[in-house]
Amino acid sequence: MLIIEKIDTDNKAQVRRFVKLPYRIYQDCHQWVPLLDVDAYAYLNRGKHPFHEHSDVDFFLAVRDGRDVGRIATIENKPFNQYHDTKKADFYFFESEYDHEAAGALFETAFEWARNRSLDTIVGPKGMGPLDGYGVLVLGHEHRNTMTMLNYNHPYYQELVEAQGFEKEVDFVSCYLTADNFKIPERVERIARRVMERGNLEVKRFKSKKELLQWADRIGRAYNDSFVNNWEYFPFSPREIDFVVKNIMMVADYRLIKVIVHGEDVVGFLFAFPDLSAAMQRAKGRLHPLSLADLLLDMKRTKSVSVNGMGILPEYQGRGGNAILYAEMGHTLLDFGQFVHVEMTQVAESAVQMRADMKNLNGREYKNHRVYRKSI
Repeated sequence: MLIIEKIDTDNKAQVRRFVKLPYRIYQDCHQWVPLLDVDAYAYLNRGKHPFHEHSDVDFFLAVRDGRDVGRIATIENKPFNQYHDTKKADFYFFESEYDHEAAGALFETAFEWARNRSLDTIVGPKGMGPLDGYGVLVLGHEHRNTMTMLNYNHPYYQELVEAQGFEKEVDFVSCYLTADNFKIPERVERIARRVMERGNLEVKRFKSKKELLQWADRIGRAYNDSFVNNWEYFPFSPREIDFVVKNIMMVADYRLIKVIVHGEDVVGFLFAFPDLSAAMQRAKGRLHPLSLADLLLDMKRTKSVSVNGMGILPEYQGRGGNAILYAEMGHTLLDFGQFVHVEMTQVAESAVQMRADMKNLNGREYKNHRVYRKSI
């Protein structure tokens, strides 16, 4: 017998079942990278995660004969709907065995949840903040997940989702660039030099983690304001900006974070992170002295770097700022002395110019995450 169980987020045993289900679903998968427990549990902590302060989220498990076989989260992002004048629900954290009945029951629960709130469309996978990866992985299952910046799922997830009547909303493509093939076009270098020489914009490089933290508030505001024209944008609350920035700073190497400044104002940024996927797999979600030491060691020995955040305020996008960002990405890869390849994560297909720029930089598209929609 199959039942759908709503999680009581104050019930530690139920929350643990929701968080730990993926470990069984991916127990033989060498590509899956688990969330650290401190992050995984935070989503269900209504007093800790700032998203709960303004929006509604519920969590459900599919249980067959006493055995958990699937899960899903249903989300009403109220600031998003207000900003875009829409009535959308989102789904996230969908996991399932290869079980059409369980997947169908989970999604029917999500549809009913949304209808009860007078919402007319459901979109996803789409999470509770900008650090949550978008979409179902439909291309690139043979590659290990890039930390937890992207979603990973079994190939059959596409079948389970599309069987519910979902259609494509937007694809997010990730590109892979190797040091051997990486090339910064001379035109880009020339534009970057010209802008720097004019003195209107310049790159701020940090000398220590302490100095980086002193700029955190300004970086957070620029992060929020840079994506106002993006498909996924919604205005963050001050607590959400602080939450995002603290999470970024926790894994940041100050040498890989660059910002573009106009005077004292941050108008653009480049966030690059050492790829700690292997160490995170070994940690199995648990952060203790040994796993923390392993993560710190991996920061020095990994050969991969992930660019998961690159933006510039709209009013500066036609003034050479993009060229500076691409040039700095090249210097990060070629001059740092540690990395042999870089991944540009989740560039929306609607970002036509950036997709073209990635090809001009000899980037190879090797992962595709698809966000779906369904009218309900």
